[in-house]
Amino acid sequence: MPTGIPYIVGNEAAERFSFYGMRGILVVFMTQYMLTASGKMDHMPGPEATAVFHYFVASAYFFPLLGSILSDVFWGKYKTIMLLSIVYCLGHLALAIDETRMGLFLGLTLIAIGSGGIKPCVSAHVGDQFGKQNQHLLSKIFGWFYIAINLGAFVSSLLIPEILKAYGPHYAFGLPGVLMLIATILFWLGRNQFVHIPPSGWKKFRTETLGKEGIQAILNLSVLFYVFVPIFWSLFDQTGSTWVLQATQMKTVSIGEFEVKAAQIQAFNPFFILVLVPTFNYVVYPLIDKVFPLTPLRKISIGFFLTAASFAIVALIQIAIDRSPDNPPNMLWQAVPYLVITAGEVMISITCLEFAYTQAPTSMKSFIMSLYLLSVTVGNLLTSGVNEFIMIDEKTSRLQGADYFWFFSGLMLVAAILFVFVARFYKGKTYIQDDGTDDARAEEEGIQ
Repeated sequence: MPTGIPYIVGNEAAERFSFYGMRGILVVFMTQYMLTASGKMDHMPGPEATAVFHYFVASAYFFPLLGSILSDVFWGKYKTIMLLSIVYCLGHLALAIDETRMGLFLGLTLIAIGSGGIKPCVSAHVGDQFGKQNQHLLSKIFGWFYIAINLGAFVSSLLIPEILKAYGPHYAFGLPGVLMLIATILFWLGRNQFVHIPPSGWKKFRTETLGKEGIQAILNLSVLFYVFVPIFWSLFDQTGSTWVLQATQMKTVSIGEFEVKAAQIQAFNPFFILVLVPTFNYVVYPLIDKVFPLTPLRKISIGFFLTAASFAIVALIQIAIDRSPDNPPNMLWQAVPYLVITAGEVMISITCLEFAYTQAPTSMKSFIMSLYLLSVTVGNLLTSGVNEFIMIDEKTSRLQGADYFWFFSGLMLVAAILFVFVARFYKGKTYIQDDGTDDARAEEEGIQ
């Protein structure tokens, strides 16, 4: 493994702790803790908080476009990551010191710019550390990279809701800020160990992006990134909003003297990631490969069907809640859909990270990665748009109870079926960082 990898993985674990710790309590903060400037309660209703949550996530995955251009054209990945990490830290500071809507808006804006801006650079920076001699390790390192993400997310999902209840928003938002500062310092410490790919400059970037190879790469990936994958993110990111709101309607669970809170149920996702990534890499994928070749697009296809199934299970849980609101099922029942949607995430998200990197021409790595991350923006805008459209008034929705979850499950199922046919026609080209453009090997990527 390249010597810079531990610094990148450590940075990612701390940064993801900061992001998911903050994100995990956002809906609870907006609906239960937010105040006016005079200190009076200013709580948002559930649908409004859901819409704000998804607009924030959408913006956080829009700014990768800015970060990728700064990285690929002007500053290079290292400088871009360092400067935008400082902006990121300031966003956490704003949330920690101001409990009003103004503090929320300012903090989330800075975090969206910082976290979004560094996203494509960090994941592309991982790939830059590898060349022809060790490119076979790319799949494993993106898997371990994803484990680092979810290790940070798992710890913060359990810890930050406890801090919010015990000490309030100042400390609950402050600790993620401290971890983001640690992430920045870790990345700085690895500066002399990294492979640094210089920026291409505007002329070369424009020529290659608008050239035949650049346009072809974008067109090849656009249907996947902007038609199918956004629907997955529309469903997946609701684990931080509608699934949390569902958990608040369920019976609480105590482990000894520890009472599990609704926001902490989200810890199932990173926990299952830590279990499923090595299980899939070393057991599931090799077994499937014995039956039929498991191409990247086949993994993604299977993941779509699993995601649709997870929302069907959540709909069944909601039916049980509505039938017996005085004696609902306990929150641990959500472990079942979390397991299913996490299996889908492993097959879609990790695969798409590697796929976006390898399908991008060498001077466009961060830019293509940002185009992939924009699929998260599109997905969250879809969720926010649906939530705004279905509201008749502040308390009445056109999609009540389980109908809401059935709608998204059906949407994902239709997309999964269509993807099976569309993916058969995909033809791509693989690029590794020290390959010459003329030597890059063309490979068909399909599910046939």
